[in-house]
Amino acid sequence: MSKESEIFIGAIDQGTSSSRFLIFDTKGQVVASHQAEYQNFYAKAGWVEKDPNQIMESVETVVVGACRRFNALGYDASQIKSVGITNQRETTVAFDSETGEPLTNAIVWSDVRTKDLVHQMVEDAGSATRFATINGLPITTYFSATKMRWMLENVPEVQAARERGTLRFGTIDTWLIYKLTGNYITDVTNASRTMLMDIKTFKWHDECLEFFNVKREELPEIRSSAEVYGTIREGRLAGVPIAGCLGDQQAAMVGQSCFDAGEAKNTYGTGCFMLFNTGEQPIFSKNGLLTT
Repeated sequence: MSKESEIFIGAIDQGTSSSRFLIFDTKGQVVASHQAEYQNFYAKAGWVEKDPNQIMESVETVVVGACRRFNALGYDASQIKSVGITNQRETTVAFDSETGEPLTNAIVWSDVRTKDLVHQMVEDAGSATRFATINGLPITTYFSATKMRWMLENVPEVQAARERGTLRFGTIDTWLIYKLTGNYITDVTNASRTMLMDIKTFKWHDECLEFFNVKREELPEIRSSAEVYGTIREGRLAGVPIAGCLGDQQAAMVGQSCFDAGEAKNTYGTGCFMLFNTGEQPIFSKNGLLTT
């Protein structure tokens, strides 16, 4: 096979401390890649923030870097036939649908500024596990819905955007796909980490939305993890479809082919996570494990 006839797949890996773009051949081997770290902000003790535009810029940087290395090997970006995204989960962006710009810094998954709000919400709910049989999760600082509610109660720009009807929330996958394609979507793996999705129906759940004070129109459409979400509008990958999206731990599990019930996968990064495949039906733990 000539170099010109070979086809490749790209992967955007947007993590907690860096972004990477990798180009794979059809045998799953990495042909070219580029990685770039970027800055976190710590405005107060326990606060962890990121500039959403800086995240997007880091992705653009690594795409250019990997494509240059790809070109140096004698290939062309037109041979990349689709791109997938894997991303840090729970990190939450609020942006304006008219301007396409962030309304405030993203609140990172490890941020604990919502702890007092969480204590109040647990008291209001009667239990931290009030919605666990719906969304599989306890009410904690970790997941996206508490971050959304904190922004609504503490960030004037977010409040003003709600009044205008232009407020949009999303996890990092949503932000990247929106900026790259103009489409406003998320996948089930990321949606399952918000506390707002019914993990049996894969839809936003009315009772959860009401409790966390998030409107349905402020959330992206939930899609499967493997379909075409749109095509990249500009840059080195203009015209290439984005055709896969999974939160990082679930992506690692798929990457290791843990497709059968009973198979498990540990991931080691900024944190350590164990995922266990329970099959096609959710199992709700009585011992503090999460169901996503």
